[in-house]
Amino acid sequence: MSAIPLQRRVRGWMAFDWASQPYNTLLLTFIFGPYFAEILSDRYVVQGMDNESANAQAQAVWGFGLAISGAMIAVMAPILGAVADSTGRRLPFIWAFSLLYIIGACGLWLAYPQGFNVPLVLGFFIIGLIGMEYATIFTNAMLPDLGPREEIGKLSGSGWAIGYLGGLVALVLTLFFLAENGQGRTLIGWSPAFGLDPEQREGTRSVGPFMALWYIVFMIPFYLWVKENGRQIGPAQDVVGRGVSDLIGTIKRLPQTPSLMSYLGSSMFYRDALNGMYTFGGVYAGGVLGWSVVDIGVFGILAVIFGAIFAFIGGRADSRYGPKPVIVTSILALMAAAIGIVSISPTSAFGVTVSEANIVASFNAADLAFYLCGCVVGAAGGTVQAASRTMMVRQANPQRMTEAFGLYALAGKATAFLAPALIALVTSLSDSQRIGVTPLIGLFLLGLVLLIWVKPEGEDDAVWASRN
Repeated sequence: MSAIPLQRRVRGWMAFDWASQPYNTLLLTFIFGPYFAEILSDRYVVQGMDNESANAQAQAVWGFGLAISGAMIAVMAPILGAVADSTGRRLPFIWAFSLLYIIGACGLWLAYPQGFNVPLVLGFFIIGLIGMEYATIFTNAMLPDLGPREEIGKLSGSGWAIGYLGGLVALVLTLFFLAENGQGRTLIGWSPAFGLDPEQREGTRSVGPFMALWYIVFMIPFYLWVKENGRQIGPAQDVVGRGVSDLIGTIKRLPQTPSLMSYLGSSMFYRDALNGMYTFGGVYAGGVLGWSVVDIGVFGILAVIFGAIFAFIGGRADSRYGPKPVIVTSILALMAAAIGIVSISPTSAFGVTVSEANIVASFNAADLAFYLCGCVVGAAGGTVQAASRTMMVRQANPQRMTEAFGLYALAGKATAFLAPALIALVTSLSDSQRIGVTPLIGLFLLGLVLLIWVKPEGEDDAVWASRN
């Protein structure tokens, strides 16, 4: 590892963000998620549901699928982190979970518009999402090795900004050459590239295999430049047993580290709420405002641009002021955006009745209000995620960093089922997509309150010294 210059290792590490982030941008949020809901909603309409109920039911199914994936990630993430710390190895786990990412993304091709097997397609999506999330645990744990403590915030923010830029480039390519609208045309008015059949929605369905190829190509710098000097892995039973034992000890000692415990609780709620906004933003726009996949993609471009810019700016603010004030400011902005989104319908925005007449191109006042909220979510979301990664470095035991990020993933996924499940439940009970997303506001508030007990610099070194 020492043979490779640090600057090159940093670039290789950042390549993971560039390679993996488009799974969130294209598949989870702006392209495949809305497409899945659109096709499922059309199926429900054919079966006799009215449009609003069909949209709500499709949102509920998507929510329950994500709740399942969140629960699965939560169960294994901290155990895997503990095992990795016990062996000193991270890269083997990254390659194994990268394979899941690729398999899951490729399987989304099976989402035929005439009717696809919902459990099968959701299963592939969940496999890919699990692969991406698990691989992220181990790459995040490498962050403290890439620079001094005062530079970690800048590195994290820059990495997150590069990830957003990767998502932006992938999204633009998809909208220009692959994803088709109702008329079978891409954003620039062409038929999908490579002879893909728009009647079969092959342009949109190909986004999954495209993401798999994207990941393979752009992980090459990571593979070449990121190395480790880990101990030899012993017998699997011993490794797992030792890792689980260490994890149990860490969890039992959490009350003795109140700052870490409070931060894990806080991030559990506000990251869950943010993921809910990302996950259901495109589905919401499609169901409530009637946007097409291409319209949602254009919206995504703007949100991702703001995310990249403010992740970069936020990283500089993080290095100067520390991650805590950056996180607090971002959560307040996200709460405001969530309240604004709930107020938007085709005839109202921010509590004011608006005309359905177009103002800019084919967008009316409600559409523009949703764009504004999306920009705020993109900006604050990128900033809070980069700062959260830095805060975890400050809160964690330096000798158990992968385990700490496993706990961080657990905190992010232990209630990852909660936002989708609450949205699914409230949507089902109210039969309204707008009312269905209101639980996100409460989750942001809970996260903000728990930050009160988080020390900006984490626990004292003496605390960790007594535990190593």
